[in-house]
Amino acid sequence: MLYRVIDAEERDALVSAFMQEYEVVAPVKRGRGYVFDVVESPDEIAYDYSITTSSLKKYFLPPRETLMTFNAVDNCITEHTECIPPRVIFGAHACDINAINRLDQVFRDGRYPDPYYTARREATLVVGMSCLPTDNCFCHLWDADEARFGYDLFLHDIGDRYLVSISSVEAANILEAACNPRVATDEDRSDFRQATRTRQSSFNQDIPDIQDVAMLMDAFHKDEFWDELGGRCLSCSACAAVCPTCFCFDLQDRLSPDGTQGERYRVWDACTSPQFAEVAGGHNFRPDGRERVRHRMYHKLNGFLANYDRMLCVGCGRCVSACKADINPIRVLEFFEKKGSEHDA
Repeated sequence: MLYRVIDAEERDALVSAFMQEYEVVAPVKRGRGYVFDVVESPDEIAYDYSITTSSLKKYFLPPRETLMTFNAVDNCITEHTECIPPRVIFGAHACDINAINRLDQVFRDGRYPDPYYTARREATLVVGMSCLPTDNCFCHLWDADEARFGYDLFLHDIGDRYLVSISSVEAANILEAACNPRVATDEDRSDFRQATRTRQSSFNQDIPDIQDVAMLMDAFHKDEFWDELGGRCLSCSACAAVCPTCFCFDLQDRLSPDGTQGERYRVWDACTSPQFAEVAGGHNFRPDGRERVRHRMYHKLNGFLANYDRMLCVGCGRCVSACKADINPIRVLEFFEKKGSEHDA
């Protein structure tokens, strides 16, 4: 890893340099919140944003995506091709970069890479930025508050300048051309350590830091807690819509009115949807909110960990704000803390 320092006032010049060759997606202010969107000028970017309402997932796994078209008359199938612009995602926080890394494990790095996801991922540079947590952030509990890979540049705010982590030649060349990067000094490194300590001390201390969460998910799999938590679920799937790591999708076909041709596409799906586990014949393996909510939490906090050695949840806190029934991983952690207190008593 290579480290350089640039002045804060050079940040806009870096964005402008990327705009000459790439489509730039960055956080912008929308109403009372923030969203990632295509920007035409550095002036549009909200560099000091807290958290965006939705995640970066849509730029790699669109909510609706055509996979192929077909002709039912001559039985001909044509793979769908799409012009994917070279893109830079500027200003991603560490939790969102770690979320992209999780998606990479599923769609790019496995035995059967998904060509649609991979094409978008390979056309995208990621420029991260440090941040301070909100009251709903708990990324530090899942070791997702720092991005160790998955980005091309990462800008660590150390006051009137940035300590820049560089991990790709392509991004390094643009940084070199747009700014005046210099070697980090002892003062720069000291300020970086202080900024790191400030971030670590800013997390909400009321959110329980529970050890062995995956094991506890097994131990309390049949607890009445899931009846209460799942009973509140509205099955709106807002949690999955805003989550940066929910990757379930459904495949659907749409025919032309005369039935001679059509397209196959995939759309986002969610395990909290009542129809998600329904199979032919009408049987539903998870017919009520208890099973669906428990399954979602289990996948986030246990199942993915067993296969990929890391939590699927990155603690971004978006589901905490999105769920109108107050269902989220923090409530699960509080439940485990309560169980531990009862045992100690």
